[in-house]
Amino acid sequence: MEIRPILSALLRNRAGAILVALQIAITLAIVVNAIYVTQQRVEKIGRPTGMDDQNIFAFTVTGFEKDFDFQAMVRDDMALLRQMPGIVDAAPIRQVPLSGSGSSTGFFSLPNQKGEESPANYYATDEHGINTLGTKLSAGATFEASAIEHWKEDQQGFPPVAIVSQGLATALFPKQNALGKTFYDDQSKPYRIVGLIEHIHGSWVGWDKVDRVMLTPVVGPGPGTQYLVRTQAGEIDRVMTATETALRKRDPNRVVGKLRKMSDYKKRSYSGDSFMAVTLTTVTGLVLVFSALGIFGLATFNVNNRTRQIGTRRAIGARKRDIVRYFMTENWMVTTLGVVVGCILALGAGFWLSNQYQMPRLDLYYLVGGVLGLWAVGQFAAWQPSMRAAKVSPAMATRNI
Repeated sequence: MEIRPILSALLRNRAGAILVALQIAITLAIVVNAIYVTQQRVEKIGRPTGMDDQNIFAFTVTGFEKDFDFQAMVRDDMALLRQMPGIVDAAPIRQVPLSGSGSSTGFFSLPNQKGEESPANYYATDEHGINTLGTKLSAGATFEASAIEHWKEDQQGFPPVAIVSQGLATALFPKQNALGKTFYDDQSKPYRIVGLIEHIHGSWVGWDKVDRVMLTPVVGPGPGTQYLVRTQAGEIDRVMTATETALRKRDPNRVVGKLRKMSDYKKRSYSGDSFMAVTLTTVTGLVLVFSALGIFGLATFNVNNRTRQIGTRRAIGARKRDIVRYFMTENWMVTTLGVVVGCILALGAGFWLSNQYQMPRLDLYYLVGGVLGLWAVGQFAAWQPSMRAAKVSPAMATRNI
C-alpha cells in the first residue's frame, strides 16, 4: 500500500489528526509514569517487614493507683499471657513497629561522634521481644534475662548491650561482621552488639532508613507501657478477645487500651501509598478510555467524510480488506506521531518526578510497554470504523454525492 496518498489525505485534514496525536502523546506520558509510580507504591506496600505482622497485636496498659507497682504489673501480666492458649509469646515494648509512632537517635561507630554515623529507630523490650516480633537473628543471640534493666524512672542512654538490624549494622560497620562490635551514641556511651536481626522494619514506613532498628533491654519506667502479643496463625481474633477479658479480670484497677492488630497499623501507615496507587490506576484507565474515544472519533469522522472516495475505490476494484487496511494504516500513522512526541514527554516527566520526589528514574521497559500498548489501543479503536468503511458499496457512494 502506498503511504503517500494516506499522508496527503491526513495533511488535507490535519487539524483532527494533530489533535488526536497530541492526545495520544499526553496519554503516553501520563500512563507510563502513572503505571511506574503505581508499581513503585505496590512494591513498597508489599515489601517484607521481617516480622510476623499478620499474627501480632498490641495495646497499652496503664496503672493509676497510689501505690501502683509497675514492674509487678508487667511481670504478672507477662506470666499470664505467655501461658494462654494460642499465644506464641508476649513482651512489653515502648512503641510498636509499623505504627508511625516511635523514637530515634543517632549512633556512631567511634567515640566522640566520629567514624560512620547512622540514625536508628529504637525499641525497649525484654528477652522475649525477638520471639514476639517473629523476626530472625542472623547472628548472635537474644538478650539474657539478667541483662534486662527494670527502670523506675527515665535515664539517659541505654543499657550497654543491644540487638541491631543488619541494616543498621551495615551502615555503622560496612563490609564488616558487626557482631560483638561496639558503637556509640552522641554522648560517647558504648553499646556492644550481641545479636543481629536479619531484617526488620521500624515505625515509619516512609523513612528511607526504615530498616535501621535497635532493640535495647529495658522495661519501664511506667506507669504505662505497650504489650506486644504474637499468636498462632489464624488465632489472632480469638486470642484478642480472650486477652482483654483475662487482663481486665486479673486487675480491674488499671486502664487496658484498645487492642490493635499490627496488620492494621501497617495498613494505616501505608494508606497514603494505597490511595495513590488506586488513584493513579483510576486515572490511567480513564485516560486510556478517553484516548481510545478520540481515536475512534477521528476514524469515524474520516470514514463519514470519505464515503465517495471509498465508493470510488470499491468501484475500481478495491477489496474490503484493502479499505480496512487503508484506514488502519492511516490510524497507525497518527498514533505513531503521537507516540514519538509522547516518548519525549514521558521521559521529561519521569526526569522531573525523579528529581522532585527522589524516585528512581523511569524504567525504559515501561516506556516500551506503553508504546506497544497505545499502538494496540489505537488499532483496536479504529477497527470498527474501518470495518464499517469496508461495507460501503459503490452504489451507496453514488447516492451520497
